[in-house]
Amino acid sequence: MQRHEPYGAETASVSADAPIVSIRDVRKFYGSLEVLKGISLDVLKGQVVCIIGPSGSGKSTLIRCINGLSDVQQGSISVAGTEVNDARLDVVALRRKVGIVFQQYNLFPHKTVLENVMLAPRLVLKESRASAEQRAKALIAKVRLTGKEDAYPGELSGGQQQRVAIARSLAMRPEIMLFDEVTAALDPETVKEVLTTIRELAADGMTCILVTHEMGFAREVADHIYFTDGGVIVEHGPPAEVFSNAKDPRTRRFLSQVI
Repeated sequence: MQRHEPYGAETASVSADAPIVSIRDVRKFYGSLEVLKGISLDVLKGQVVCIIGPSGSGKSTLIRCINGLSDVQQGSISVAGTEVNDARLDVVALRRKVGIVFQQYNLFPHKTVLENVMLAPRLVLKESRASAEQRAKALIAKVRLTGKEDAYPGELSGGQQQRVAIARSLAMRPEIMLFDEVTAALDPETVKEVLTTIRELAADGMTCILVTHEMGFAREVADHIYFTDGGVIVEHGPPAEVFSNAKDPRTRRFLSQVI
């Protein structure tokens, strides 16, 4: 897929040849249950990485750790020059750099589409109403929802609500976007419109890390695939290598079940 210059390159805080996300030997426990067992990976600026694997393999937990929503007991996570596992972490500053979109849309039902997208820039970035509104309208157009600015979430389809959630995350001007199974709760006919939006972001050069069960999409859009199982990275590589020539029996077994 043809890519443009990295999204937000003019405000890059990491050089092009250094990882914008660097994860080293990350271990995460829930009580006595170890869900991440020494995960290490790098993501370069403008790269699209897809994390695939069976349910319970630690994919969503890893995404939450990258954004500081869940802490880790061992290892380090560096995001755009910020050490996430630092007791002095400025969480607000981190989440300006890293947007995240979940399965659930988490939109405010009593606010319009425009108000949902404007809210964080107004409250967190302290943007003027005029500036926030102008950018919100541009982002709503970007996710192909022009004309829905005054609609409420309950008046939209699931796919439309998910695109509003993407626009809302983009309104914070992130350097990195995380997507956690964003199509899992959608009807099949609305999956395509959300994947098209993510595909366009990737083409614009946005750094994207996706947990996904959409194997065809992962094969098409990703620069690198990570297959996780049991809290470890079993295998990784370019999509053509992982999907067509997987080396580990666990990877081959998983792919045979989902493709």
